[in-house]
Amino acid sequence: METSERGAATADSPGGAAGAGAPGSCSGPGRPTCIGRGRAGVPLRATVALGALTVVLSSAVLALGSPARDPFLAAGDSATGSYLATRADGDQAATAVLAGPYQERPGPPVTARHGSGPVAPLPVSRPLVAAPARPSPAIGALFSPGDDGDPAHHCSASVVHAPAGDLVVTAAHCVHDGGFRTRLVFAPGLRDGIAPYGLWVPTRIHVDPRWISDRDPDHDVAFLRVRRPGQAGRRIEDLTGAERIRFDDPVGRPALLTGYPADQDSPVSCRHAVETEGPAQLRFPCAGFPHGTSGGPLLTDVEPVTGTGSLVGVVGGLDEGGDDFTSFSSRFGEDVAALYRRATAGPAPTPEVRPRVAPRS
Repeated sequence: METSERGAATADSPGGAAGAGAPGSCSGPGRPTCIGRGRAGVPLRATVALGALTVVLSSAVLALGSPARDPFLAAGDSATGSYLATRADGDQAATAVLAGPYQERPGPPVTARHGSGPVAPLPVSRPLVAAPARPSPAIGALFSPGDDGDPAHHCSASVVHAPAGDLVVTAAHCVHDGGFRTRLVFAPGLRDGIAPYGLWVPTRIHVDPRWISDRDPDHDVAFLRVRRPGQAGRRIEDLTGAERIRFDDPVGRPALLTGYPADQDSPVSCRHAVETEGPAQLRFPCAGFPHGTSGGPLLTDVEPVTGTGSLVGVVGGLDEGGDDFTSFSSRFGEDVAALYRRATAGPAPTPEVRPRVAPRS
């Protein structure tokens, strides 16, 4: 079964997480089933449709029905790669996160959304290992709470500049895994259980249709338009600032990679040059980006005043993000530019309100 997180190594065996497959072994139709690089053989949530299971006991065949489909997945529009989220799903997801060890508490205001001074070159991290970092208002953790009472975050994301000021970017595998995740919550600037800029939920999700059809690693990017439950009219970009997206950025420039490990409520980061990994992939050779950092932003030209920069990638792509030594990203070329244009077209969508259907007894 496939998971929706990047792999992680255990602390006592760097890079050697149980079940870590060979490159490409966990994505694409016809590939071997993935045993769960994120949680050592345990998927976050089973999303593969299982056929009828037959058990042969003493020459008698017992037919067992298929398990019910995950109630927190939706088909969406596979032709366009989009999903219009419902208000109820978003509100319930935010409530589930706040029912755990998390709370909203106002943080320091962001007075400048983008710096205006010269940008100093980023020094390479020494040693070349991700280290604890100060939270940035525009970067946060992405949650997908279920009914198990576990609100733990499973990916990372960041605010990206858009005309409507409501756009978040992450990896496609963080939001679509056998279907669109209907319960998603973004907590920008998260630190020690506090969401200083509130919780935000999707109004619409956009991925490339080629991700839906065959989990193409060259299209492992997603854009989410978001709202803040209970506070109509608020724009996330006004509170957090935003990264500026850049397409076809030259390879070899110094960059900063940031993400939230799943077992931490504060980020880690690393500085190194972006390298090429074929015509449609980028690589970032720095250790220490474990499970939960998928979707984290890869930034160049980071401005010291605001901490924002130019977004040139997100952790994802090959092997759904890489391993404990190297991170990958789908290259931000014309395909991602087209996805961005589609995600930002028109006014902010109004979340769908749909009646709840009582389950059959």
